[in-house]
Amino acid sequence: MMTEIYCHRGYSGKYPENTMLAFTEATKTGTEGIELDVHLTKDGEVVVFHDERLDRITDGVGFLKDFTLKELKKLDASGAYRGKVPVQRIPTLREYFDLVAPTGMKTNIEFKTGMFEYPGLEEKVLEILGEYSVEDRVIFSSFHAHTLLRLRALAPEIPCGFLRQNKLLKAGTVVKELGMTAYHPAFYQLTPRVIREVRDKGLAINTYTPNGIVPLSYLLSQKVSAVITNYPERAKKLRKLLQGK
Repeated sequence: MMTEIYCHRGYSGKYPENTMLAFTEATKTGTEGIELDVHLTKDGEVVVFHDERLDRITDGVGFLKDFTLKELKKLDASGAYRGKVPVQRIPTLREYFDLVAPTGMKTNIEFKTGMFEYPGLEEKVLEILGEYSVEDRVIFSSFHAHTLLRLRALAPEIPCGFLRQNKLLKAGTVVKELGMTAYHPAFYQLTPRVIREVRDKGLAINTYTPNGIVPLSYLLSQKVSAVITNYPERAKKLRKLLQGK
């Protein structure tokens, strides 16, 4: 089994996260997929952005949910790259799939519903997937179990992964009992024992965000299902070296 490589928030190690620039550069890496985050605007549009608040990444202030798409499109989402790259706008999920759907790459859609549940977000995302016929190239993930349970009820054919940052005792058992198909832990939680326990339950392991050579090499050697990394080209080179051995 070959470990797949997903570009975390696009190619976020070198470009502004969750922007069309980062996604465009991610499509050039030859990796298997892209991970991104979705929220719902005040006027009900699905947009790609990580934080609940705009402050860290954009020149705006406040919660994303309190702005319309038109208002959000006026902001510069270049973050730490402001002035170093052309102005970047917050993309819609449709804009993302306009770019990525023709490439054949997979997409891990993380639902950012931990603070605000965004009623109707799940249905809107599924509608967009149907428009682009990409349902068979998508993984859903969230830290919010109720979101994942809704998604499983609405689209049981699409894989769902339970995200976890802190240690989860008997992770395989818990995730399996939730009805999920994958476990998405922070990479530093994946000891050999945890990997064995999760695999024994027949679950995929998609882990975020190993960026260094040591954790990437370890996880690739363990043949986890996927690594979600800020540096996809580094992971790809390491995978090729390990396959050569």
